[in-house]
Amino acid sequence: MSADTDLIKLYSTRILGLAADIPHRQRLEAPDGTAKRRSPLCGSTVTVDLVLKDGRISDYGQDVKACALGQASAAVVGANVIGQDEATVQKGRDQLHAMLKDGGAVPEAPFDGLEVLAPAAEYKNRHASILLAFDATLDAFAAARTAQAR
Repeated sequence: MSADTDLIKLYSTRILGLAADIPHRQRLEAPDGTAKRRSPLCGSTVTVDLVLKDGRISDYGQDVKACALGQASAAVVGANVIGQDEATVQKGRDQLHAMLKDGGAVPEAPFDGLEVLAPAAEYKNRHASILLAFDATLDAFAAARTAQAR
């Protein structure tokens, strides 16, 4: 099978469906933390705003400019991130990274929908884009901590 055919199969109907329906696409007016991450390899970017209540995400907004794989990942993260604390987001990110890089298991709930991206493990040049939503969310947690400390 050619590399082009493999890549076409990677962009499955399910991935494209997620990419077309990213939740929380509006930036927040008064976030507790904001962060932008960019993949240097492909130029994809994700900007995340979040509001925290008792250490958990109570509101979330994201601006996603990424390939379909990065968009699909942002869709799963966005659909499941409300109510989560930083440790849960970090665990989801670490499990996704392990799935892509090391053949690890699919991330646990609430991020188990990321299993759709398991075939992307073969495409190392797409990994950074797939991780952007998590990375920006974790950076936004850090920005919120910094702002709160002032």
